[in-house]
Amino acid sequence: MSRGFGPPVEWADVTDELGPEDGTDPKDWHRKPWNAPRGAGRKAHQLCRQVAEVLHAAVGGCADPVVQPLTVAYVTPAPHTGRLRVTTMLPADGSISRTAAEAGLARAAGRLRGEVAAVVNRRHAPELVFEVV
Repeated sequence: MSRGFGPPVEWADVTDELGPEDGTDPKDWHRKPWNAPRGAGRKAHQLCRQVAEVLHAAVGGCADPVVQPLTVAYVTPAPHTGRLRVTTMLPADGSISRTAAEAGLARAAGRLRGEVAAVVNRRHAPELVFEVV
C-alpha cells in the first residue's frame, strides 16, 4: 500500500493485529439491514390465499375438460404481487399429461385472470404464471 509519497506502508506498520474487517469495502460495513430486499409480507400472503380460493373455484368450473380436473396447490408472489405463480397439480389417476395441462392453462389464462380481477379488489389484476407439478 502506498500513501502517494515516501516509502510504501505495510499493514504491519499501521496496526498491531489484522482484524476481520481489514481490506473490506466500507460501504458494506455501514450497510443497513433495512436496505435488504424484503420478502412477502402479510398482505401479499393474504392476496395469495384469496387468489388461490378464487382460482380453485374457477378451475373447477372451467369448460375445458383438460383444465377442469386440475387442483390449485398454492399461489406465491413471483417476485412481487404484480405477478403470481400458481402451482397446480395433475390428477392422481394420470388421465392428463403435463404438456396437455400446460397448454390448457395457457388457453384459459385470460379467463382465469378475469375471474381473479372480478373478485380481488385491486387497481390492476395480477399476472398469473402457471406451473404444473
